[in-house]
Amino acid sequence: MPRRTATMLASTLMLFALLCAGVFIKVPYSEMSPGPTVNTLGDSHGAPVISIADRKTYPTSGHLNMTTVRVTGADYDMNLLEAVYGWLSGDNIVVPHENLYPDGKTEEQSTQENAEEFSQSQESAKVAALKQLGIPGVSTRVVVSSVVKGSPAEGKLHAGDVIRAVDGTAVTAPDDVAGLVTKHKPGEPVEFTIVAAAEAAEAEKTHREPTGPTKVTITTAKAQGDGHAIVGIRAGTDHTFPFAIDIKLADVGGPSAGLMFSLGIVDKLTPGDLTGGKFVAGTGTIDDTGKVGPIGGIQMKTIGARNAGAEYFLTPAENCASAAKNVPDGLTLVKVSTIGDATRALEKIGKGDPAGLPQCGTP
Repeated sequence: MPRRTATMLASTLMLFALLCAGVFIKVPYSEMSPGPTVNTLGDSHGAPVISIADRKTYPTSGHLNMTTVRVTGADYDMNLLEAVYGWLSGDNIVVPHENLYPDGKTEEQSTQENAEEFSQSQESAKVAALKQLGIPGVSTRVVVSSVVKGSPAEGKLHAGDVIRAVDGTAVTAPDDVAGLVTKHKPGEPVEFTIVAAAEAAEAEKTHREPTGPTKVTITTAKAQGDGHAIVGIRAGTDHTFPFAIDIKLADVGGPSAGLMFSLGIVDKLTPGDLTGGKFVAGTGTIDDTGKVGPIGGIQMKTIGARNAGAEYFLTPAENCASAAKNVPDGLTLVKVSTIGDATRALEKIGKGDPAGLPQCGTP
């Protein structure tokens, strides 16, 4: 066999072997890529994303798009070839698997947690929007958001139960519950004063005070790690609003749409057109006070926004440094820390006067 032919054959066989190795060698990484965007002023799957009843609303135009990130599943085994391709791809990011699924979290657990965070973000978006507009009539209560399967609380507390007190001490925020439970040692009893979820829901529908409350005693268990006392619940907040605000969006999880939901509500409840017909996208968590918090996958979201046609992107202040490293052409990153910042920025954009907008990457 001629030497040149032998060399080419050996090179081909080596390349084939490397490709096979790349396919069969698994690596502990996951991939993030730009996901779809949804206009909170528009429809999704044939229904309005935001519906408001029993309150005057106003026409809107333009876009206030929430953005998403696609991630590989918890059970997906990435091979070396896919990892290399992801690293070389400009629109994707390869990250350690544990960044997306810490502590061995399963797909089911991650989905459940994202659903709870999404639900909570909708509630906070409504509260923040009504506070921004000065609309009274919002009441807040601490509730059981979820119960861990196999925990001491299973069968004794249920999602939606209103928590009035722990060991006789009134609670006004979710963190109060954890603080009072962890005062105990594992194995000690803790007393919850609750209103059952069904009774609380019925009382809200009939505009009356719920009957009860009921006292439930639970024996604490030891948490993994530092061994503090737990009962196995996640506490959250629920609200009663002066009129109905319904947010519907399927196949989305996590808390990062909160800001854009709140802005969509503000736009629908105020005369005039907040966007001026412009295409604005954005992201950010929001709490009941209107504070905007950081999110993950910011660069994926700016790419997805620009691909959808956005000209402006409302960016949480804490994400600005990362987002400014790779800004898609034609997209202006607007820095926001509160819902007030965001509405003022939209007013400038809507009037065609973007001069003076607080931008990421500028002093």
